[in-house]
Amino acid sequence: MRRLVGLVFASLVMLSGLAARAEDKALDPAKVSDSLKAIFQVGSTETKQALNANTVTLISGTIGGTYVQFGADLASVLDNGNDLRILPIVGRGSVQSVADILFLQGVDLGIVRADTLDYLEKKGFARGIKKQFAYVTKLYNEEMQVIAPKQYQNLKDLAGRTISVDLPDGGTFVTALTVFERLGLKANFVYVEQRIAMEKLKTGEIDAVIVVGGKPYKSVSNFVNDGRFHLVTVDYDRPLQGDYLPANMSAKDYPNLIAAGETVDTIAVPAVLAAYNWSPTTDRYRKLSLFVDAFFSKFPTFQNPPFHPKWKEVSLSAPLPGWQRLPAATAWLKEHATTQGRYDELLNPPAATASRAVPIGQAPRPQARTNVAPRPPRDPIQQAQ
Repeated sequence: MRRLVGLVFASLVMLSGLAARAEDKALDPAKVSDSLKAIFQVGSTETKQALNANTVTLISGTIGGTYVQFGADLASVLDNGNDLRILPIVGRGSVQSVADILFLQGVDLGIVRADTLDYLEKKGFARGIKKQFAYVTKLYNEEMQVIAPKQYQNLKDLAGRTISVDLPDGGTFVTALTVFERLGLKANFVYVEQRIAMEKLKTGEIDAVIVVGGKPYKSVSNFVNDGRFHLVTVDYDRPLQGDYLPANMSAKDYPNLIAAGETVDTIAVPAVLAAYNWSPTTDRYRKLSLFVDAFFSKFPTFQNPPFHPKWKEVSLSAPLPGWQRLPAATAWLKEHATTQGRYDELLNPPAATASRAVPIGQAPRPQARTNVAPRPPRDPIQQAQ
């Protein structure tokens, strides 16, 4: 019996030694993870300050949209421990994001649609609102995608019909109402979440669904088409040329809605990475400067897989008429234009201007004018009341 006990004791000692040696060789996560270090130092003022000092919060967009994917891409590439952390937040759409940038505590940046600020200002909801914003860069162009039965070939065919334009917090209704107003078209607009609207389209409760977002837009790509539906043409008519751009979509973008070898003309509106116009002496501005330096320095990374293909359209130096650029962004571009030559040529890929190219065999479209005074669109907030 004593011999048996001795053998058990010896075995335990050996196992303990092996475990100790294995533990010595294992990598302790707490030694490499700032998050674990923070957890183990709960209550530390120094830790709290370190976690918050260089965290930049970005309001993106609705789930499944391009804004959310861009937010995730930014966090993936730019996160660098406590030196810089990007915290993307799922948003409700362009209109809500404008309010969040202005008023929601802790929000440093947001992705908004260029025509949203114009809409809010011209409707009298927020006078002089552009002065409160500074843009980091123009991002990509967001195409207007109109899903409807094949009997409707052109946007004008939908006059007087029932059309879903997403929820009032987003930017799709702003673009849709502005476009219809400028073209002199009237329709029965309803505010229905996209996934529900697409089901209502299939049952005939509504006649069309408008989605404005960077192609390929997830909800449009996922639309199960039984052969009755397609994407409707939106002509680049003169009343739209002040604030919108010509664009097109192909079967490569939406094989579920466009036949092989065909293209569908539409219009597009720029998406903008914007921030509140903080004074350069504030800590919030310091964090934005950190973001700009990291983002611009690593920008070429975004234009390669596995990141969203819309990054290939982004030109950091592209101007945005009517907007003021964040001074830190302007300074960075000037510095690198001096040291590396024409930095806009370095970072502007050919795809950045592809949406404005004229397909072979088609007549050139008229150039966009900047002096067209748009007529004010109808107010969806008052309509919904």
